[in-house]
This record gives sequence, structure tokens and C-alpha cells, in this order.
Amino acid sequence: MRLATVSGRATVLVNGGGIDVERSSDGRFSSNTQSVYERWDEFRTFAASLDPALAVPVDEATLGSPVPFPRQVFAIGLNYRAHAEESGMEVPRIPATFTKFPACLSGPFDSVERPGKTMDWEVELVAVISKRADRVSAADAWGYIAGLSVGQDFSERTVQRAAGAQFSLGKSFRGFGPIGPWLVTPDEFSDPSNLEIGCRVNGVLKQQSRTNDLIFPIPAIVEQLSAILPLLPGDVIFTGTPAGVGAARKPPEFLQEGDVVESWIEGIGTIRNRVIAPAG
Repeated sequence: MRLATVSGRATVLVNGGGIDVERSSDGRFSSNTQSVYERWDEFRTFAASLDPALAVPVDEATLGSPVPFPRQVFAIGLNYRAHAEESGMEVPRIPATFTKFPACLSGPFDSVERPGKTMDWEVELVAVISKRADRVSAADAWGYIAGLSVGQDFSERTVQRAAGAQFSLGKSFRGFGPIGPWLVTPDEFSDPSNLEIGCRVNGVLKQQSRTNDLIFPIPAIVEQLSAILPLLPGDVIFTGTPAGVGAARKPPEFLQEGDVVESWIEGIGTIRNRVIAPAG
């Protein structure tokens, strides 16, 4: 199943088109995509019963984040060995976790303001929680994943480094967390733990890897986080970025106004964000 937000409304994607959740359920489910995760199992059963003939065309310009208002947003740093090496950091023994504040999240094709001269790209696989996960073992973790999406963990490196090891402000400027273009449930993949991931800037390849290179795969992340605090329905986990970020290049490369960042993951799709001048 693929779940999207279309013109602000929860929508199931079928055969290249979309079916409005609230209308097709006669109000049983809300138009608010975030609320669907609170009743995930019930919603999955409903979605499987939908008639594909109800689907109507969807314009990508109307797509918003498939998880627009999560309560918690976790992000994992240094989770690909090659990225840890290019950053000059030791490979962590447990997931290096920080937060992106929820208000920074944006849609898959939204423009993103450039707040400073050291704005960087980081394509990431995003996992979304389907039900309360408290002290969940890695062996059971996939049963708590609603689905996967593409994310960009945009970073303002000067602000990030100015705060020592506290990354959150440098990762949470307006629009710094685009997610999309939709959420894909794990059963749609032959192997959800082994997907190609990549990023281009102005058509030039910057990052390319596979998610089976994650040091801490999704089950290990869920086990570690849920041992510390409960993960809630609709929570978001950015799982880490591969090598190839701008700050690690020689000389360093950073995003400029007008640049277009394309981020993709095999079996999910592509998001595209243009860098613009800050408002005001």
C-alpha cells in the first residue's frame, strides 16, 4: 500500500491514481493523514478493500508530507561506515541519535530556504512507526513499521558545529525535513532492508549507496530507541545518510540559491527540492 497526502488530504494510491480516504470511508477515517497512524491496522484492512476504479489522477505538485505532524522525529547520525569515515568520526557503538524538531518537516516538492552559506544535503531512508513501540526487540521491530519514505536531512553546518554535539538546531531550519513522495508499506518490497539510495544536485550525482550498508538497520534502531522511551504511532525516524555530503568534499561544497536537490530510494520514488533565498 502507498499512502500520500494530496492537497492536504489522506489518500491511498492505486494504479497511478489516488483514492480520498475520508470520502471513500464515509467519514470513518479522517482526511488528516497523521491521524491514520493511530488506527493503522484497522486502516490497512480498509485500504485493502478499496476499489481501484475509484482512483483519480494525482498531480505531484499537490503532494505533501505523508507524515505531516509527528509527535517525535528521531535522526541517526554516522550510520553508514563510509560517511563516518569521511566525517573523520569513529563508528558509534550505539545509534548516534538526535532530533529534528517536527516544525521543520516539509513536503516532497517544497522549496527550502537557505538560511546560511553552509547548507548541506543528506538523503535518508525514513521509517514511520505504526503503533506504540515500548521495549521492542529487533526481531519484532518490522511489525511496528507502518512504512518507508524518502527524506532529506538538510543541515546548516555552521550552526550544527557551533553547538558541539547538539545537532538539532542546525538540522531544524524551516523546511529542513522534506519527506515523500509517499509512504510505502514494507510488504511492497522484496527486501525492505536492501534498497538503493541516492542524491543528485542540479543533476550531478552526489550520493549513492544501498540501505543494507546501514551500521544500525531499522530493527536495531527501533530496539535501541524503544528501550529508552516509547515510540508513538506516526513517529518518524531518519535512519542516516551515505557518504558524499558536501561538507566532506575537498574542497567543501554547499548549496546555493537556485540549486535543485533530488533524492531517491529504490521502490519508493524521488523527492525534489529547490533551494531559495530566505523570506524577508
